Amino acid sequence: MTNAPTTGLLPVPDGRLHFEVRGSGPLVVLVGAPMDARSFEGLADRLAADHTVLTTDPRGINRSPLDDPEQDSTPELRADDLARLITHVDAGPAVVLGSSGGAVSTLALVQARPELVSTAIAHEPPLCELLPDREQLRAGTEDIIATHLSGDYLGGWRKFLAMANIDMPPEAVGEIFGGERDAQQIADDHYQNAHMLRGTSHWVPDLEALRALSTRVVVGIGEESSGQLCERTSKALAAELGVDPVLFPGDHIGFAEDPESFETRLREVLRA
Repeated sequence: MTNAPTTGLLPVPDGRLHFEVRGSGPLVVLVGAPMDARSFEGLADRLAADHTVLTTDPRGINRSPLDDPEQDSTPELRADDLARLITHVDAGPAVVLGSSGGAVSTLALVQARPELVSTAIAHEPPLCELLPDREQLRAGTEDIIATHLSGDYLGGWRKFLAMANIDMPPEAVGEIFGGERDAQQIADDHYQNAHMLRGTSHWVPDLEALRALSTRVVVGIGEESSGQLCERTSKALAAELGVDPVLFPGDHIGFAEDPESFETRLREVLRA
């Protein structure tokens, strides 16, 4: 394992971005949305043995404050943030692994600034607009947002999990999402629902541009994500790009739950 990361705050025109850098060597960027840098600590520590590893809190989340906290977070803005961070670290081009909303950010980055990315790995991007039931999913997203903003946080999470086809025992849902939350968790949940979820799930990639890139684009799916919404969206993206999806250990957050196995698979993918 490595020593504690170097941390910093990068000023951007509308706020500041918390980032962390570990190790030395070729640059790997690990990014989520709404997940912040903490979710990637285990994987980042392992990769830092022979890579420079950059992680960050996405704009408006945790340690990355915006001047206007009611500003929406779009994939294009998050892509610009990643471009600024990669340029700031000055160790690119980078392998960029994005998961969930971070995978959408990664695709937006490689569309806009392909020269900064050697390999883009989109792990379970929730690209609902690629699916035939997109209108139903849009309505479900609006219902989730409205439920959360009404103050029914647990109800919003129940609807989110149901739409994502993620099965959890009701008591576990209540324990994880219905317990005591600190002020930062409350603020992050609000920002995700009010300002991030809609823009992320409604985003449509430029498929023609992605197909034409010299940058390698990998679509990743968790081995335990069978039947879940993000398996469907990932398979749809892979089909549109004419590539075979790559299986990674675990489910939607396999990188956080089993970073050792995820690292092994990631290294295999990068060597291929």
